[in-house]
Amino acid sequence: MAKPLPTPVRNHLTGLRILLLFTVICGLAYPLLITGISQAAFSKQANGSLVRNSAGQVVGSSLIGQNFTIVSKDGKSQTPDPKFFQSRPSAAGSLGYDPTASAGTNLGTNSQVLVGNYTQLKSDIAKFNGVTESQVPADAITSSGSGLDPDISPAYAAIQVKRVAQARGLSVDKVQALVKQYTQDRTLGFLGEPRVDVLELNIALTKLS
Repeated sequence: MAKPLPTPVRNHLTGLRILLLFTVICGLAYPLLITGISQAAFSKQANGSLVRNSAGQVVGSSLIGQNFTIVSKDGKSQTPDPKFFQSRPSAAGSLGYDPTASAGTNLGTNSQVLVGNYTQLKSDIAKFNGVTESQVPADAITSSGSGLDPDISPAYAAIQVKRVAQARGLSVDKVQALVKQYTQDRTLGFLGEPRVDVLELNIALTKLS
């Protein structure tokens, strides 16, 4: 009759078997099951809510904002492209909307730097869009906490319509209709605020042009 293994050895072997069992269940079976369900039921969301242009190329995500600007040759500065609707400001990265540097400005409401930035930005946006400073909505000069917000308010989209129409040689009515088409209502009718996804609007605008 074989001599039983010492208690410490049996305990270690039991622990090893449990470790292997839960590694297979939690490390392989469960992730594969959840991945399979997500791909079958929520494929678009599971893959990052990617947005494609008319040629089928990925141009961004409906969950992450981006700039629509003309970048200088040295890559250190950028100016808004008048042919596109502009996103709200972003403090994520040196040029904004850097998904690897998601952040807000970290400036408080008593910061004179923040006040100066708001004042200058409001003046620039009003001049760029040919409106008065009183018509510039709050989201046009304030960045989101993540710096990656893909949406703007219908009010901010509205003050950009005339400028975009002129830059693209389109009628104001056509551009306004497109903005209305891509304006989303409150989630479930009461959560959040009406919003416009800038990327999807600009893709539709390019197709229209």
